[in-house]
Amino acid sequence: MSGSALTESHLRDRIISDPDVILEDRDLMRALIAADEKSLGNNIIDLRGIAMERLEARLERLEDTHRSVIAAAYENLAGTNQIHRAVLKLLDPADFENFLSDLDGELTDILRVDRLRLVLETARPGRDATLERFGDVLTVVEPGFIDGYLTMGRNTTPRNITLRQVQPTDDRVYGQAAGWIRSEALIRLDLGEGRLPGLLAMGAEDPHQFSPSQGTDLLGFFGGVFERAMRRWLS
Repeated sequence: MSGSALTESHLRDRIISDPDVILEDRDLMRALIAADEKSLGNNIIDLRGIAMERLEARLERLEDTHRSVIAAAYENLAGTNQIHRAVLKLLDPADFENFLSDLDGELTDILRVDRLRLVLETARPGRDATLERFGDVLTVVEPGFIDGYLTMGRNTTPRNITLRQVQPTDDRVYGQAAGWIRSEALIRLDLGEGRLPGLLAMGAEDPHQFSPSQGTDLLGFFGGVFERAMRRWLS
């Protein structure tokens, strides 16, 4: 027997012993179907081939959806773990000064943001030793500033969580970093009855890190914990 005949015989035996080799090879099955359609001629419609093409297209869509669901699940799990770590870090400090220090340190790294700032409204602006010491992370503004910043001056009700692309024109929120912040996550803080609101601002240089289409559940949970921590220190 020639070498070609031996190869064909070996291939035939392999297919007979393990037909799944062909059935699981999409390109090979497509080539076989195309050869079968060609042998039928132009005047015959192969309904089986059409059905298989549709099934194959549906399978590809299902596989794409499956991959998207898995990717979203992993992303959500990673985000949940990230927020859990941030919450535990909020509970660590034994005093307010260490609480503020963490905002400009490890907490910024855990949340993977470039800038983290706490904005507090006060009706009595003036020099304050704490403010001067923590000016990189804490700033005070006049009453009404926070809602105006959240709504960008529009006559609308401010949301508790705001995600958006931005080019800050007011450096009171991010300080010197305002020139390169391109997206932000803003958490409006209810600091308790009789107190003016606060704002936790997370700024990122990446314009796509925060956008209105993203979910806000995890940030809402983090904001609720942060509010309670702030009320404890303020009391």
